[in-house]
Amino acid sequence: MPQIRISEAARFLGVSDDTVRRWTENGTLTARKDPAGRLAVDGLELATLARDQSHFPDDRSRAASSARNRFVGLVTGITADKVMAQVELQCGPFRVVSLMSSEAVRDLGLELGSVATAVVKATTVIIETPQGKSVI
Repeated sequence: MPQIRISEAARFLGVSDDTVRRWTENGTLTARKDPAGRLAVDGLELATLARDQSHFPDDRSRAASSARNRFVGLVTGITADKVMAQVELQCGPFRVVSLMSSEAVRDLGLELGSVATAVVKATTVIIETPQGKSVI
């Protein structure tokens, strides 16, 4: 299993290094020394904690959908002309951008600060690794 240094683990979880150290002290995460002698945590254990601790606001639409990727967030940007618009949502730590018609923005009543849900149904998702390799 990959070992993730404490500082990197903190960055992935959006917390301080001290918080990750406290979690290792209270048993939430298990710390081990990496080959360089620095404290590190198991990548799978960190991924499990990240998933378990991620909480997005409830999607109140309750719409039936085959899409499984739903991100509830706040509208943080709208750039529109006569025909098209770019809408930005901040969904937890993630920025989601959608291109749609300006008419759709008006019909949905989107405005800065409003709550919206980004629904993603993609046939292609590209995964990249730190080593620069990608898998489709």
